[in-house]
Amino acid sequence: MITWLGALMTVLLLKNLLKGPILILNLFPLFALTEVFMFIVYFLVVRCGVLTVEIEHVDVATLEKLEQQGIDCEPKASTIRIIQDKYLQKVHFSRHGIPLPEFMEINNLEETKRAGELYGYPLMIKSKRLAYDGRGNAVAKSEEELSSAIDVLGGFGHGLYVEKWAPFIKELAVIVARGRDNSILCYPVVETIHKENICHIVKAPVDVPWRIRKLANDVAYKAISSLEGAGVFAILLNEVAPRPHNSGHHTIESCYTSQFEQHLRAVVGLPLGDPSMKTPAAIMYNLLGEDEGEPGFKMAHQLIARALEIPGATAHWYDKPEMRRQRKMGHITLVGPSVGVLEARLKSMLREEGYENLNEAAPRVGIVMGSDSDLPVMKDAVRILNMFGVSTEVRIVSAHRTPELMYSYASSARERGIQVIIAGAGGAAHLPG
Repeated sequence: MITWLGALMTVLLLKNLLKGPILILNLFPLFALTEVFMFIVYFLVVRCGVLTVEIEHVDVATLEKLEQQGIDCEPKASTIRIIQDKYLQKVHFSRHGIPLPEFMEINNLEETKRAGELYGYPLMIKSKRLAYDGRGNAVAKSEEELSSAIDVLGGFGHGLYVEKWAPFIKELAVIVARGRDNSILCYPVVETIHKENICHIVKAPVDVPWRIRKLANDVAYKAISSLEGAGVFAILLNEVAPRPHNSGHHTIESCYTSQFEQHLRAVVGLPLGDPSMKTPAAIMYNLLGEDEGEPGFKMAHQLIARALEIPGATAHWYDKPEMRRQRKMGHITLVGPSVGVLEARLKSMLREEGYENLNEAAPRVGIVMGSDSDLPVMKDAVRILNMFGVSTEVRIVSAHRTPELMYSYASSARERGIQVIIAGAGGAAHLPG
């Protein structure tokens, strides 16, 4: 490993697989390289078979120069250029028929006010570049808040755009791998839960109807088909990352081929591996800094120690030298028989450490139905139980549409503290239950 002038270069030696090693290049921050450093980079790259990037926020001009000199870059510089500017992402995907919230570029306050009149409030304002891990987003709940939101993002000089507010129930993510032969494989769709706009928990597989999972995979497939280059891509739309992503870290323990192995397979031209899950369920919990300095390190290490007592838990510590609030310091992956069981184990782990506010009562009654069309009838059961202070949870499970989910829900109910299940369906959806 070589570290010099703010650039990290990692050379992976994969003998007998390609004409040379792989160079994983992180040219950060975004600036043009000096001629001397450019020569050094080229000197290393020409001895490698493939060059890939560790993060999309790199100097694209350098990648383009290397490609012009015959260097094999995966993904292509053209893809990195599109993805590192979120506004260009939106323009690109809208041209390819990818479903997106309405959006527009803004260059001054008057244009922003017109966007507010057109899209309504709350209004999402975003930076075009370097927007990740909770940075680069601001919400204006009214016209009066526009100026302060723009100031938070550094002003119009940094490049801004707005999106129409998109109400949602869950945020889904898909990790997609594309080989050099343009073969494409999707990992199981996951749910991502955020804390202060930073990925906090990932649940796999996601608890949504099959048609929603298929729609998410179809959108991800279509999005990646519109870009150039091989590798692993994380699809959230509103976001595409041309690399292994936080939402796919669980694959190390939960899938036959991890996203990291898959990326290397893809960029060097090896057959893509099996992306399916080798365990029924997984939850990934991000270790975010809860405090500055030593107090933060102590809290994180205590949680890791507790995690090691949990069945099916694996802790990953990134060994970053500095602890800051909300900084990603590591992650813990839990694998087990069902998401419900893992949720109970995660709550137990966090409650022991006082890491989370878990004052909310755990649900005692589960109310399940065959489809959302049963909700108008079943909602009264929720209302009456809540009147008497009985905590509930509501799920849609069906014996013929989601039999595995029904089995998982029922088999994990006792461990999660569910004492009664009220099941309703208009037809045969619950007969096997």
